[in-house]
Amino acid sequence: MKLDILAIGAHPDDVELSCSGTIAKEIANGKKVGILDLTRGELGTRGTPEIRDQEATDAAKLLGVSIRENLAFRDGFFKNDEVHQRAIIEIIRKYQPEIVLCNAIRDRHIDHGKGSKLTSDACFLSGLRRIETSLNGLNQEAWRPKKVYHYIQWQHIEPDFVVDITGYMDKKMDSVLAYGSQFHNPKSNEPSTPITSSNFLESVKYRAADLGRIIGVDYAEGFTVERYVAVDSISDLI
Repeated sequence: MKLDILAIGAHPDDVELSCSGTIAKEIANGKKVGILDLTRGELGTRGTPEIRDQEATDAAKLLGVSIRENLAFRDGFFKNDEVHQRAIIEIIRKYQPEIVLCNAIRDRHIDHGKGSKLTSDACFLSGLRRIETSLNGLNQEAWRPKKVYHYIQWQHIEPDFVVDITGYMDKKMDSVLAYGSQFHNPKSNEPSTPITSSNFLESVKYRAADLGRIIGVDYAEGFTVERYVAVDSISDLI
């Protein structure tokens, strides 16, 4: 299956928190979108890897993505090295996405910035034909995504462009709330974390509303770029 967009996150829920509104909108517009999680989030304070596996599956169904895979890298300890790059390259060549969305360029959690650079490097290397990979015993063709965009996570980063997600905010929040083990639950007896307060969920809505306010819509999500964003005509700018 060829994908139009592949969203990659260091942990299950990274994608939902940061760019699921954009994903939902693109799917509604007929695009094929997939999600790749690098780890199972096994170092998370709450829940278990098995619970998060199910939550990720539930969130994927809510969003309507075509595929979701998990590379099961070591949470907190994966590296930007050849072994990990090759694993991502195999996925990129398998699905041949035109666009890759990946972690924030820097963030509070060390896996986010690390995952960002690892994914970006793998996207470049995937286009080099002398790097040989195979799938099911067959050699894969080189493939480099045309665009790599980085979503915004915990830290405030000024976006290079924003996407209007008005009409898709409810679906975004539904996909986030699929991770019931991770976010606000007054009945939970597990330890509190920076993301378990009701204030955190409100901040997800606030950021989207604030970015929307700036461009004159209800809600938006922001991204940073590695190369200039180009348009055919100045009239293309909203």
